[in-house]
Amino acid sequence: MLCGRWRSRRRQEPPVPAQVAPSVALPRPPASQNGSTKRSGLRALKKMGLTEDEDVRAMLRGSRLCKIRSLTWQKERLYRLQEDGLSVWFQRRIPRARSQHIFFLQHIEAVREGHQSEGLRRFGGAFAPARCLTIAFKGRRKNLDLVAPTAEEAQRWVRGLAKLRTRLDAMSQRERLDHWIHSYLHRADSNQDSKMSFKEIKSLLRMVNVDMNDMYAYRLFKECDHSNNERLEGTEIEEFLLQLLKRPELEEIFHQYSGEDRVLSAPELLEFLEDQGEDGATLARAQQLIQTYELNETAKQHELMMLDGFMMYLLSPEGAALDPAHACVFQDMDQPLSHYFISSSHNTYLTDSQIGGPSSTEAYIRAFAQGCRCVELDCWEGPGGEPIIYHGHTLTSKILFRDVVQAVRDHAFTQLKGRVLVKGKKLPAAWSEDGRALSDREEDEEEEEEEVMEAAEQKRRAKQISPELSALAVYCCATRLRTLRPAPVPPLPCQVSSLSERKAKKLIREAGNSFVRHNARQLTRVYPLGLRMNSANYSPQEMWNVGCQLVALNFQTPGYEMDLNAGRFLVNGQCGYVLKPACLRQPGTNFDPECPGPPRTTLTIQVLTAQQLPKLNAEKPSSIVDPLVRVEIHGVPMDCAQKETNYVLNNGFNPRWGQTLQFQLRAPELVLVRFVVEDYDTTSPNDFVGQFTLPLNSLKQGYRHIHLLSKDGASLSPATLFVHVQIQRS
Repeated sequence: MLCGRWRSRRRQEPPVPAQVAPSVALPRPPASQNGSTKRSGLRALKKMGLTEDEDVRAMLRGSRLCKIRSLTWQKERLYRLQEDGLSVWFQRRIPRARSQHIFFLQHIEAVREGHQSEGLRRFGGAFAPARCLTIAFKGRRKNLDLVAPTAEEAQRWVRGLAKLRTRLDAMSQRERLDHWIHSYLHRADSNQDSKMSFKEIKSLLRMVNVDMNDMYAYRLFKECDHSNNERLEGTEIEEFLLQLLKRPELEEIFHQYSGEDRVLSAPELLEFLEDQGEDGATLARAQQLIQTYELNETAKQHELMMLDGFMMYLLSPEGAALDPAHACVFQDMDQPLSHYFISSSHNTYLTDSQIGGPSSTEAYIRAFAQGCRCVELDCWEGPGGEPIIYHGHTLTSKILFRDVVQAVRDHAFTQLKGRVLVKGKKLPAAWSEDGRALSDREEDEEEEEEEVMEAAEQKRRAKQISPELSALAVYCCATRLRTLRPAPVPPLPCQVSSLSERKAKKLIREAGNSFVRHNARQLTRVYPLGLRMNSANYSPQEMWNVGCQLVALNFQTPGYEMDLNAGRFLVNGQCGYVLKPACLRQPGTNFDPECPGPPRTTLTIQVLTAQQLPKLNAEKPSSIVDPLVRVEIHGVPMDCAQKETNYVLNNGFNPRWGQTLQFQLRAPELVLVRFVVEDYDTTSPNDFVGQFTLPLNSLKQGYRHIHLLSKDGASLSPATLFVHVQIQRS
């Protein structure tokens, strides 16, 4: 089912005041019973502009909300907004102990009011909808279904979370970094006296993922201890943090263009932009950037940019690796549907394995939120003739067809036109030997006789197709792909074939160009083998290389395959449709991914530094990452490659590499570039730290920050990579 719309110079300048350091105040513990901690919470939110907001103040005080899991599992817990304004603390009771937990606003996908989740529709009937809310998270984390004591208290949380999330989205990278360091300052201040001993400073350093030499750390500590009392407080803490947060590599770049006076004029900034390869680099553009990102008002008035402003610019979306122009819909959306890659999912209803995992309408909602535009409904006749959806002849749980259709209605059309194409089997149809109609998936499995398990499953699943469902399949009729040889009568545009990954790979090997030509005019859907019982995925890149539009993946299974899918559909406004390269759209194209021709592009990436990498084992302070960076190229087989840097020992806060990785590319228009950070381990596989994937054609040149994502696609802000990119096209 497709849901979507198609559619170094010197000069005489006035003096500028010294750079103004950002204010850093030591935070207090989470709000508790006394008034002073409450006031400190409000001070911490001052920069967010929400100090006096009544909803936020109520969240700071906390609420006792009932968490709903089933008809019998319903437990009251205290939930409280933390002072950073970016996380919520809650306490839960476990046998003989209490545990405290935190969830972060940046990991929230949506906040829904009333009975707008599967859990509350099934188990929340005893509570008025006005008292209910659902917090849905990105990735695989389960929803948080909550019931407030009153409707007004529920609304306070709904409104407060909305305001905080809006402010979070508008925060600059520097503001996010300030908030991030505040949370660690509070945790490191063990006796909550707003002063930092050297022991507490060492604890802070370990928390932020750096194992600094004791002698160097103490020297830095003493340089800031102007009162000479072995404690840092107030401005001394600010000074220590500013030293810690210095970016020497950025200072080097800044001084290269600013000269001896250490300020950038608009013409000097223009020179930097030109060296970056920025499109539309003009003096007016340089002046606009100064007005947007410079923090010092006097510098702004004289059209000058200082180091802090320069850093703000490079940490902004305009200084990121992804071309900002590609973040919105920028492609031609009026071409035939076969000319687009379409974000597609397999067994969309599953949240875990396809043998015994649970089915849920929430899986559809999550897929839509990730930009999926083709979802799968395995329909079976249920009790009393009511259609149900599940993975047939397995132990997966069952959900109602009507509930899935409602989820599509409520969640599929944010920014879309409200149109649905149903792909299914038409009657009259191909018939099996015993006279029963086969589904499109079963037909393909029947052709692959060597796949004994799938053939056996086909016999079990063969079933009469519903006439009512058949009538809905008008524009996307399931058809067996018998041959890629030209037919006497051209196939109809509405005919769509479904292939297992194995058959698709066979066609790629044996008839690559013919497959490309077929996909220039017909839709092809590829799905994972039924033997992938743990819902693992295959690499979608192979299928995109020949122009397959509907490359279906298990969205519930994180991994590099889903990273590639997210990277492919990151651009064009994340609308779920991406225009295929011209070589895959032309009916008479000679393109063959197995023989792409000589190299046409050289990609050179200098991996410079990383900033504030996440700590993998927060419960073990002594655990510090040893990061390395790997750059992966995913494209046609002759382009696929990966190279990595050395690892940096015991530093996830500001590791520095300065290593250059180079790649020769034959079909750059199909290339995805994946940046991966791992924690090096000598005795076991490296641990994943973060990644970011994007199309080569959307990768900006020059000095760029890469904003890392977690394994399930959530932001790891403020974690970044800093690289220099050069793309040379012949």
